[in-house]
Amino acid sequence: MPDSAAPPPSRSRTAHRRPRPKRRTALLPVAAVAAVGLGALPPAGASAAVAATRTVAADGSAQYRTVQSAIDASAAGDTVSIAKGTYKEVINVPTGKKGLTIKGATGNAEDVVITYDNAAGTKKPDGSTYGTAGSATATFSAPDLTVTGVTVQNTWLRSEHPDITATQAVAVNAQGDRQVFRNDRFIAHQDTVLNWAPSATGQYRQYFRASFISGDVDFLFGNATAVYDRVNITLRDRGAAAGGNNGYLAAPNTHSAKKYGFLITGSTISSSAQANTFSLGRPWHPTDDAVGQLVIRDTALPAAVRVAAPWTDFGTFPWKSARFHEYANTGPGATVNANRPQLTVAQAADYTAARYLAGTDGWNPVG
Repeated sequence: MPDSAAPPPSRSRTAHRRPRPKRRTALLPVAAVAAVGLGALPPAGASAAVAATRTVAADGSAQYRTVQSAIDASAAGDTVSIAKGTYKEVINVPTGKKGLTIKGATGNAEDVVITYDNAAGTKKPDGSTYGTAGSATATFSAPDLTVTGVTVQNTWLRSEHPDITATQAVAVNAQGDRQVFRNDRFIAHQDTVLNWAPSATGQYRQYFRASFISGDVDFLFGNATAVYDRVNITLRDRGAAAGGNNGYLAAPNTHSAKKYGFLITGSTISSSAQANTFSLGRPWHPTDDAVGQLVIRDTALPAAVRVAAPWTDFGTFPWKSARFHEYANTGPGATVNANRPQLTVAQAADYTAARYLAGTDGWNPVG
């Protein structure tokens, strides 16, 4: 869309026009005027709905005090604009809120923080536990969703809950199609971002651009098609000595019928952890038809990545049975050897952000 509307067409001057008789205009009922405002009436039978912006501020200076209350009040296509502040709440955007935009009002993701601290093993009031997906601070199910300029975090810490063994604590559960996350921050430890396809063979695509993500164990995981483009990723140090085990970046469980799972491209991965303590990924294998797919390409890798063998098995399922590849990576954690499968130049042309996201409808949010 251009920055400004095109100018109206020029009008030619016509001299000595004969005055036209005035038309009689029927008066509208007051209710009709109130319904349509001062603009032109919509055609008969057409919807007069216009996308609205719902404003949120924790101090009460906006329409809503909580993010969830603004989401609940929104219709499909609306915008939820969140003022600077910290919002301790769990949020959920259901499938019916198609086309919703959630944005931080300042444009700086550090200013707007949505935070909570549930883990998979945290007990609900009824005594049951949340489970991995249920631990999420934010669950996004609506298609055509945009989230920009916000931080979503899960602050649950293993050290504060030694009695809980289910330590997955999700920040974002993304489980809709054609979802875009730009200029955001997603922070947790284990299982930070869940990229989920409610139907394992269905079309669920999520695009992360120019954002920050941190975690330590399997913190990008799931069976959806997800692209991380120009993202800053931090491998959080759990204190392992050099050569020990701090964790794993990714754990895809892509269905074997899907060509595309996860792509990390044009990104920077950093860490303060000791050398050779992080694996790039392992193939989550909860079902027989799960064969994880992940490409990391054109990305800077830190010394914390295991240089000799950056991929590892998941339980008894071997990483060599998964679909893991690299291409043109750089940095102290990058090299080429027998344990680091590389795409060929020809293959690399088929594993780009645009190819991953095109699907059956040609969707292209890249750029």
